[in-house]
Amino acid sequence: MTTCSSVIADSGVKFGTSGARGLVTDFTPLACQAFTLAFLHAMQTNFKFTTVAVGIDNRPSSPDLAQSIISTLEATGLDVAYYGVLPTPALAFSAMQQNIPCIMVTGSHIPFDRNGLKFYTPEGEISKADEKAILTAPIPVKELDLTPLPAVDKGAINTYKRRITELFSATIFSGKKIGIYEHSSAGRDIYASIFTELGAEVIALERSDQFVPIDTEAVSDEDQAKAVAWSKQHGFDMIFSTDGDGDRPLISDENGQWLRGDIVGLITSQVLELEALAVPVSCNTAIEKTQSFAKVERTRIGSPYVIAEFIDLAKNHTSVGGFEANGGFLLGSNVQYNDKMIAALPTRDALLPGILVLAAALAKATHISEVVAALPQRFTESDRIKDFATETSQAVLARLTKDCSELLLAMSIEDKVVDTNTVDGLRLTLANGDIVHLRPSGNAPELRCYAESNTRAKAKKLVVEALKAVQTL
Repeated sequence: MTTCSSVIADSGVKFGTSGARGLVTDFTPLACQAFTLAFLHAMQTNFKFTTVAVGIDNRPSSPDLAQSIISTLEATGLDVAYYGVLPTPALAFSAMQQNIPCIMVTGSHIPFDRNGLKFYTPEGEISKADEKAILTAPIPVKELDLTPLPAVDKGAINTYKRRITELFSATIFSGKKIGIYEHSSAGRDIYASIFTELGAEVIALERSDQFVPIDTEAVSDEDQAKAVAWSKQHGFDMIFSTDGDGDRPLISDENGQWLRGDIVGLITSQVLELEALAVPVSCNTAIEKTQSFAKVERTRIGSPYVIAEFIDLAKNHTSVGGFEANGGFLLGSNVQYNDKMIAALPTRDALLPGILVLAAALAKATHISEVVAALPQRFTESDRIKDFATETSQAVLARLTKDCSELLLAMSIEDKVVDTNTVDGLRLTLANGDIVHLRPSGNAPELRCYAESNTRAKAKKLVVEALKAVQTL
């Protein structure tokens, strides 16, 4: 008997920090069907439902994966709400409001020859325990005939838009000029309408028919130059964009300088006046230095770890949230804002922080750059070595964890290490306050480096030198 667990194990698709991912060729119809049945098996243990929602991003392979998933769902007798191309948080939020599970077909920012699946319970993002249940599902599976994709339902997009637009008056951003860097983002058809509905003048920028793997943690030199040029040309107050599936924001100030994701999350959390935060260990230490929050809990990198902390934080705090260094913002509780309630969304979201960063500048009658400048001045940078095998990354870090002196020597660093953190990868804090953090990507064969210092140039230099050193060790 062929089981879901055996098909999944042989597929080459693996869970990382953000869903199951692999090469497009790994996502065969049988593999997609096995993941779908295993997910249903895990959900039906704890939830009752008759409908499952499905959405996709703009990758060329995504419709085919969705067809295999939906054919499987229909074969089990379930109804399917197919929402087509939309941001992952839009799908998750709508499903939560309906108290049903959902599956998002997306590889987020990874190259188009890869894809992925994100799974959500009726209460939000699946846990690591749910992942284990999916991977070990002992139920039988056989390849099914594929049925055509159903008609697209726009209801989830409308629900997602209302979550934001109902918070403000229709003229809140009157006089503001916003650029929307559309590329191939799953939300590119809705962002302009939201900012326009709130009164802003909007200009769409560089829509692409080819999939663009935007990584908000490692913005390319080309995209940095584009933002500066666009701002000079159009006089924008902000440029808004996201990664491929719309759960990580990419936001610039009025000068076209892209904001680091954890700075976006910090400003958003301050605007919402959250009491407690859960953030990964890689986030900027300016979070604690602001003294804006009663509690800040540091976690491993990945939204499941951030979400897992929300339960404990909610025991002692009425408003809870979190974010990642990539900017994805997670709202762990309902919060009051502008005398209205924002419903919790415990998965990464790009739209709410995009709106609230601009609102923060508006409230202070200033520019976004000045909002950022008012924060404790700690700067983070990150980059990655592509096509760097996970096994190689793990071997290098195991060696450096035992003795990091060769890394420091290769980087010409003479300061002593005053703290070594191995919560997720290897994070070294030096006597002068500089931080160098190496970690294998949880989603792709890449080695990531995060650095923090008291100037942007120094943080960037640390990243460049660390990644160069790793390749010579």
